Amino acid sequence: MDEINTLIPDWLSWDIVSFLFIFIVLIATIVLAKLVNKMLLAYFKVASKKMDIDETVYALVRRIIIAIIYLMGIVTIVMTIPVLRNISIALFAGAGFAGIVVGLAAQSTLSNIISGIALATFRPFRVGDLVTLRGDYGKVEDITLGYTVVRTWDNRRLFIPNHIISDEAIINWSIADPTVVWPVDVGISYDSDIKLARKIMLEEAKKHRKVMTGDQLRIIKQDFTPGDEYNVLVTDLGDFSIKLRLFVWIADRSEAYGTGCDLRESIKRRFDAEGIEIPFPYRTVVYKNDLPTPKKDNKESLK
Repeated sequence: MDEINTLIPDWLSWDIVSFLFIFIVLIATIVLAKLVNKMLLAYFKVASKKMDIDETVYALVRRIIIAIIYLMGIVTIVMTIPVLRNISIALFAGAGFAGIVVGLAAQSTLSNIISGIALATFRPFRVGDLVTLRGDYGKVEDITLGYTVVRTWDNRRLFIPNHIISDEAIINWSIADPTVVWPVDVGISYDSDIKLARKIMLEEAKKHRKVMTGDQLRIIKQDFTPGDEYNVLVTDLGDFSIKLRLFVWIADRSEAYGTGCDLRESIKRRFDAEGIEIPFPYRTVVYKNDLPTPKKDNKESLK
């Protein structure tokens, strides 16, 4: 019997109470984490109706609390197992070297966590904001400790590591003032009347229901100058067209792209009806056979 006991490792020689304790701690940690998560979610729904609570900061605090619960459960289990307890004590004894090793191994993860905390603290954007990030336009759905979730306009989900976002230039369309000036570019031929084209573009802009009027803008912007709500400028004299740019105010970035498409279509129809040409590139093709035959040198003709 003694020979059999010598073949069994120390960590397998516990009684049933030790195994039961570890099992209870593991189940209790998982249940407690899920229970606290549900309680915090319920509290946020109730509190958000009574006061203005930033979902971004709340979500970060909730995740930190859940992470602490799991960490406490893991530490309790580790300290219960003698082998793991001895290893942990040895690691703490050599914390300097172990810290360097762990830091190098988890550099990307730690960077994401730190960046996530920074994003929630300084808030260049919040959950629900409309942003343009790395060329993609979408809505911020969630900011976790590891990554940020952005739902794009075509319903894709971008999971972007937080440390990447910290180093990127971000366009936030929702912060402070959601209104946006949206450009609509149209080219007309050199034979077309610029004044008539400008008049048509302004009329079509005024008729669109999502283009903001001067009265609507004055409610939001106290310093707004009447007459600046619509404008058409000549932006370029190209190789085959005069480029005009219509500027309109839109109440929200999410409506700007569709409004621009509507304006292009209505402007095209008015141009066709009133004789304003939208040109396309012209090319002149000359065949070699059509070129004049070069004259021979006089000296060669004398020979």
